[in-house]
Amino acid sequence: MAVYGRRRVGKTSLLTYWLKNHDGLYSQAVEGHKGIQISQIFQDLLPYLRSDIVPKTWSELFQLLELEEKEVTLCLDEFPYLVAADPSLPSLLQKWWDHRKKKGLFLILCGSSYHMMHNMFLHRSAPLFGRCQKIIHIQPMGYRYFCNALSLKKFDVASFIKFSLVGGIPKYWEFIEKDSDAVLCADTLYFGFAPYMENEPQRILQDEKVSGIYSISVLEAIGRGATRPSEIAARLGVPQTQIAKVLYRLMDASLIIRDLPFGQSEKNPKNVLYRIGDPSIRFWYTVYSPHRTRWRSYDHRMKQKLLHDFASTVFEDYCRDQHQGAKKYWERNVEFDLVKLENENAEKSKPKLVVAEVKFTKLNQKNKNKTLFGLQQKWFISKLSKKYSNVEFRIIDQQVL
Repeated sequence: MAVYGRRRVGKTSLLTYWLKNHDGLYSQAVEGHKGIQISQIFQDLLPYLRSDIVPKTWSELFQLLELEEKEVTLCLDEFPYLVAADPSLPSLLQKWWDHRKKKGLFLILCGSSYHMMHNMFLHRSAPLFGRCQKIIHIQPMGYRYFCNALSLKKFDVASFIKFSLVGGIPKYWEFIEKDSDAVLCADTLYFGFAPYMENEPQRILQDEKVSGIYSISVLEAIGRGATRPSEIAARLGVPQTQIAKVLYRLMDASLIIRDLPFGQSEKNPKNVLYRIGDPSIRFWYTVYSPHRTRWRSYDHRMKQKLLHDFASTVFEDYCRDQHQGAKKYWERNVEFDLVKLENENAEKSKPKLVVAEVKFTKLNQKNKNKTLFGLQQKWFISKLSKKYSNVEFRIIDQQVL
């Protein structure tokens, strides 16, 4: 079984909890020469092994596991560290696994590098392709779980602003205090003395083996509002063709997301926007990086406004995630926050297009009507209005929480 997910998402906690209840063995790899790594794993497993012969190679370590009479469940955490030190390991593991005599062995390989884990287990040319009975991608947790974990009120806007600072990464939640306001939480995590999040993006980039000034500069440009490829290239002062590979590499590492407007085919992506998907990394490049020098000079109201404006971008993503198939739509002079098609596969019902405006505020009925009127006016000048006649307009505000 292969388990992967981004740094701090809770993979190790989940696996060690499961292993404890299933008499499983666990070893976390270290970065270093393969001899040091083999020795580390052996020392971790030594109390549970029948033999104390010190292995010098991976093949010898695998043979020690076959000497065990009982069934063995073994988890090797940070597996990409092992492969980085010895690229032949996947081939050695594949050969041993295919010809092993002991069948009562359950092996769990875990890693934080999305790119490396994907290439090792899901790429057709990889030695370990097709060997896993199950591949599990541990995703960040949602807003509801964040509120439950910290005993926060889900419908409270302040709770969502706190969530926007840390996203669905449980490790970061440990720094959020229930009774603290969002500004204090931001100070603690990002802007204070030796803050925990200060170097977090660099650690994630290191996990994904993403390096180079262009990668960091692209993230900085996207965080500061350049979402189109032409805008990103202009911020960097380079031709657009020069950043194409960087964009694909960052997407491959799940650091950025490419958005296509509703109705556009994935096969012919002409009009695309890029955004940083993870809220905590987005906050780092959108708020922390541009404002870290001046943050201390801002008054409390200014800090609150920065956090509120940032949270509104996370709120839009949250609202679209609540509606399966929902996407953003934009053309030259028109933009819709949420568009989705309902009753698309129904035999008798005519498909209905839902077009919504998302507002990270609590609207009274008068303002809702005003916003609804503006949404309808935009609709009538859009190209979509010529394709769909059955349309429902909605206004989504903070009450959705």
